[in-house]
Amino acid sequence: MTIYVLITAIAVAAKLWAEYVGSRRGIWVFKPLASTGFLLSAWSAGAMDTPYGRALFVGLVLAWLGDVLLIPRDRPLVFKAGVVSFLLGHIAYAAAFWMRGLDTTAALVAAIVVAAVGFFIFRGLGPRIPARMRAVARAYVVVISAMVVAAAGSVAAAGNLLVLVGASAFYASDISVARDRFVEPAFVNKLWGTPLYYAAQLVLASTVS
Repeated sequence: MTIYVLITAIAVAAKLWAEYVGSRRGIWVFKPLASTGFLLSAWSAGAMDTPYGRALFVGLVLAWLGDVLLIPRDRPLVFKAGVVSFLLGHIAYAAAFWMRGLDTTAALVAAIVVAAVGFFIFRGLGPRIPARMRAVARAYVVVISAMVVAAAGSVAAAGNLLVLVGASAFYASDISVARDRFVEPAFVNKLWGTPLYYAAQLVLASTVS
């Protein structure tokens, strides 16, 4: 598993370099490679050995697909397909967390906190999101919030704080993508969002063992 973490880390650094210098070829090479790293990390950790691991692996595969679909520029339909792929990935993660068991009290408290955060995020982004994307954006906010709530409830019921750490980091990394797409395209969004995203996937991949 360690070798795949290292591969992901190196590919992420190379991907950021490609973003900085504007190398589309570099992005096409290093972004899928970085994402393949977290898939192999989960696989080597035994993702196929448990229902939780298999459900989480489905989410990782959908995240890999979303990563690739978000590479092309100025392709709204492809971008939308990438968003839908990530949305389905979040659902798969939520299902995986639910399989570990849920503490309803912890989930309720998390739901209140996450709902407040989601409200302020969407209020800020909403006016900047094209009309054709708003329905998908609303659904996405609901689903990623549900994923974090399920993670919190799962940790309270079955332990392993890394589940909540990974889910929360994934949630936060989505903000950088939305900001870069709809608010202010800038390398700084990728500089913090990309490492956070890949760290989240690796953390979640580690929980299958």
